[in-house]
Amino acid sequence: MATDRAAGRPRDRRTHEAIVSATEEMIMLHGYAGTSINAIASRAGVGKDAIYRRWPGKPELVYEALFARVDTGPVPDTGTLAGDVAQLTQALVDEFATPAATAALPGLLADFAADPALRTRLRSAFLAPARARMVEIFDRAGARGEIAGTAQVDLILDTLAGAVFFHVGLMGEPRTAELAAQLADIVTTGIGTR
Repeated sequence: MATDRAAGRPRDRRTHEAIVSATEEMIMLHGYAGTSINAIASRAGVGKDAIYRRWPGKPELVYEALFARVDTGPVPDTGTLAGDVAQLTQALVDEFATPAATAALPGLLADFAADPALRTRLRSAFLAPARARMVEIFDRAGARGEIAGTAQVDLILDTLAGAVFFHVGLMGEPRTAELAAQLADIVTTGIGTR
């Protein structure tokens, strides 16, 4: 998520897209550690200031460039909680399985682990759209009578993203057609213990 825009002329969307595209390309070419703001700016044909006006640093830029696409589409509305969560999870699987995401994850996670302020920004700013989408899904499920009470949306989102990250991003397991539905089933109905 880009930082709040200061007063002045509106930001050029083409510049934003050029920076995001250049970030993905540089990650693919050089990995996370080998990618710098200078290199991204050069590839995008912009000055470093154009980047720093939008993002505080490389981790935020890489996160938005590679891991925020799920948050821009319509919120799934299949008519069932399991269907909605499966669609959202499929989008996460697709996002985490891209070659650029796979190349960026280890370094990006190391930066997040080393910087408590960065982790706070991740939770409050970057994950806010994903959380809002999940809240909408669970609110609709509650209105349909599929669930009683409130859901721990943050924990559910962490569970899904963590499972997808570990299974696809870290372990490199193949994306099966059933993976998203299986994870959605685990989250929405549990593992069926008796």
